[in-house]
Amino acid sequence: MAAVEKSSVDKMSSSMTSSITGMGLGGITGLATALNALSCHCEQQITIGGMPTNYVPGLSANYNISSFCQRPGQTRRWPMQRAGPTAQFRVGRSPSTGLQRRLKNSPRNSPNTQYSHTLICKLADQNERRRRQDAMELISQSFYSQLPLKVELTEFYSRDNSKEHHTELYDLVNDNVFPNPVLRRGQKFLFAVRFDRISDKHLDIIHVVLCCGPKPSVTKGTRIVLPVQWVSPPTIFHHPRDVIGSGIGMSVGLPRMQCDVSTITTTAVGTTASMSPVSSIRETNNYNVRRSSFGNDPPPVQPSPLSPHGAVDRPILNATPSAYGRSQQGSVQNLIPSIPESEKWDISIHRQDGNTITFQVTIPPTAPVGLWNCWIQTSRLGQRDNRHDYKCDEDIYIIFNPWSREDTMYMENEESRKEYVLNDQGKLWCGTWHQPIGRKWIFGQFDDVVLPAAIYLLERSGLEHSDRGNPVRICRAISSMINANSDDDGLMVGRYDGEYKDGVAPHAWTGSVAILERFLTDGGRPVEYGQCWVFSGLVVTICRALGIPCRSVTNYVSAQDTNGTFTVDKFFDREGNLVPNGPDEDCYDSCWNFHAWNDVWMQRPDLPQGYGGWQIIDATPQEEADAVFQCGPASLEAVRRGEVGFNYDTAFVYSELNSQLCHFQEEDDSDWGFIKMASNQQQVGRKIVTKNPNIEDEEGDSDLLEITQEYKPTNGSAPDRLSVIASSRGFQRLQQSHESNQSDDDVTFDLMDIETVPYGQPFDCSMNIQNKSTEDRTILCILTASSCYYTGAIASRLRRAQGEFIVRAGQREILKLHVTSQEYMDKLVDHSMIKVHAMAYVKQTRQAWSEEDDFPLHKPKLQIQTRGPLTVGQDGTLVFSFQNPLTVHLTDCYFSFEGPGIQRPRQARFRDVKPGELVTYQDKVLPRREGDIHVVATFSSRQIDEIFGSAVINVKG
Repeated sequence: MAAVEKSSVDKMSSSMTSSITGMGLGGITGLATALNALSCHCEQQITIGGMPTNYVPGLSANYNISSFCQRPGQTRRWPMQRAGPTAQFRVGRSPSTGLQRRLKNSPRNSPNTQYSHTLICKLADQNERRRRQDAMELISQSFYSQLPLKVELTEFYSRDNSKEHHTELYDLVNDNVFPNPVLRRGQKFLFAVRFDRISDKHLDIIHVVLCCGPKPSVTKGTRIVLPVQWVSPPTIFHHPRDVIGSGIGMSVGLPRMQCDVSTITTTAVGTTASMSPVSSIRETNNYNVRRSSFGNDPPPVQPSPLSPHGAVDRPILNATPSAYGRSQQGSVQNLIPSIPESEKWDISIHRQDGNTITFQVTIPPTAPVGLWNCWIQTSRLGQRDNRHDYKCDEDIYIIFNPWSREDTMYMENEESRKEYVLNDQGKLWCGTWHQPIGRKWIFGQFDDVVLPAAIYLLERSGLEHSDRGNPVRICRAISSMINANSDDDGLMVGRYDGEYKDGVAPHAWTGSVAILERFLTDGGRPVEYGQCWVFSGLVVTICRALGIPCRSVTNYVSAQDTNGTFTVDKFFDREGNLVPNGPDEDCYDSCWNFHAWNDVWMQRPDLPQGYGGWQIIDATPQEEADAVFQCGPASLEAVRRGEVGFNYDTAFVYSELNSQLCHFQEEDDSDWGFIKMASNQQQVGRKIVTKNPNIEDEEGDSDLLEITQEYKPTNGSAPDRLSVIASSRGFQRLQQSHESNQSDDDVTFDLMDIETVPYGQPFDCSMNIQNKSTEDRTILCILTASSCYYTGAIASRLRRAQGEFIVRAGQREILKLHVTSQEYMDKLVDHSMIKVHAMAYVKQTRQAWSEEDDFPLHKPKLQIQTRGPLTVGQDGTLVFSFQNPLTVHLTDCYFSFEGPGIQRPRQARFRDVKPGELVTYQDKVLPRREGDIHVVATFSSRQIDEIFGSAVINVKG
């Protein structure tokens, strides 16, 4: 019997070996025959206690105990006979029948029977695996070399690449579960690929394909095909870790992936025969294993962007490797127009270690920014139809590079880059021009929700992926997508009337992260509500996340000229009451107390030399440009010089800074019913400020930096206003339709500035009158105090004084208006601003005068402290406190606060607050990083809001 068995086994081995060494179809047929000969037969299942007797967790459920008595190459044997005179042999009786009878007569669910069954299945399975291993060793390695390389794992070294790319602060890079590379264009990065075998430099063809957008195109620069060259010898590995393929998952017992276009098979290293030598690669804890799937079920086949759409043949690959960009027949590079070497993508082999190759890819400084995917395409020389496409799991974010001189975003000063690119907190300026109020804001551009939201907004903008390497187009798209004014495609809805019950009030936000996270979790639904300074903070966040240097700028007394006259016209009747929308109801001009926009830093190759640097973009919807609510980028230098003909929207920005404020009063003797009143011609654009990059002031406003001189020349070199208006309107001379009164002005008027007024305290409005003539003058005066929105619109009249009196020659008079807290307390709106308007008319000379001023009521600061020191990984307590300045109860109270590294944006309800009460609220936090952390918080209620504060909290490691 033994001789027969050995002869059968030898014959099978010889047949299998000869078939396999024949290669091609014969080899595949021989392999299949050998594996089938070694596999076990399946028979009807036998159950014990309702479970199959052949069931062993982790093993095949189709094994039959009787089949393990059969050796490969031999017919099924009968059961072994028992020794002794009673032993009998029964012809025609199935061994399974005897087994069933024995199991039937055995005790039900006997532990010995189950144990024996489990043991024999386990031992038989191990034996089968050893036999499979022996069979695989007989197969020549040259058989496998006929197949294209298959990618098993990829590693993009997200953390290590980020150090060179200045992106190490991004949460996406540092994610412990699924890190994604964030790379800056104009630099190189490393990534490693482990194949299923060692590559053949003469026969294996590898292409790395990078795709951006839903329809990547070679000619548009959104599909990059990089052929891997084998001409360069392996170089010394200069990676921070002297390990190649570290984290690729080479340790024993780690699941191993064999990827094909149609199936993905998972096996275990150490228990299944390997089809190629396994490189000696050390495992580390810094890189995680990345796969498409860890399950045994094949995932649905994903369409590959590497193949053309429709049922057509795949493109012919290069027959021989060629240098990137070199003209070769059949090369896709022929489709690309000639471009400078510095603007080309490039790939090289950084090092090869066994079946693991580390590539070095150079991103050109003109590459489109956004979300990219990487595909590894492998084939064999002369086998164009035999190809494997592997899509890497990682989403690759490519952003602008202010550190690269070749990038149009280059910013030379390192301190400026730290402030305008890397600083994740700052200030937005509100208040009035003589009482600016800085409000702390957490930009949070490195939060894991920000960069994905920015990419999604670009997708919603409709900007072509091929245009996303142009910062001008990118910034213009950002200015249109932050607001959701006329459609539902924007990020945030603007509202200015104080009605926020169906959303979140603008003053309740503490930073951009909460807004962007709500936007993503709500499926791209616009967030409610925001105002210009909130829009400005969001623009800073989006721009800095994309690598665009950006700052928030506030223009105090900002004009909104709706009819292109470069004037802000206001009309009053004889009693001094404002005539809404003018006498013809077609004038919607306004003058905002403050308006926040943004400056972005870039070169402007589309403009003449000297107009680069800071560019103005405005995300607050005011006027349509090209049928879209967008504004900019307008060159700051062009605005300063009055060169309003340059793109984009330079004339509109110029009017915001330089429009003339014109007041008209109803007059019977006027030809058109109104006369122009004297007013302050320097009112518009009184002060332009931003945060000082060199100062941090949590308590006060010493970190304010005035940049008015950058926008408006102060040395008398300002361009002639009428010439600028004429050039923007397309004719040489501007006709003045409204002439002012040509009388002698011998009486002077002055509206006194109001000093700081605490919230809840009374105040006085004063107007000085001085008669400089030698005759008495009869003067009609009107003094009005009203609550107003920061857009300049009147919300409610508080008090009004009117009178006619005589001012003696050479004498001075003072007109006062006293307003109590009871008169304004229930009439205030956002920012608690008061507008004072004064008018005067001299009867003898028909001199008319008008002026207005705005000031905010100051609210108490919100104090932020800690209860004891804070330590990373340990619970801590933040304490918020302020004193109620009102003599009434505060209802519907809540706190909003956040601090990157301590607490994500959070909103907490609070009880009613008593009149004059010292409010204290505590909340638990768990610090995640050490260092100085900025915490911002606000308190809101039905009776009072915009109580905010900030503090720097030190967290120990």
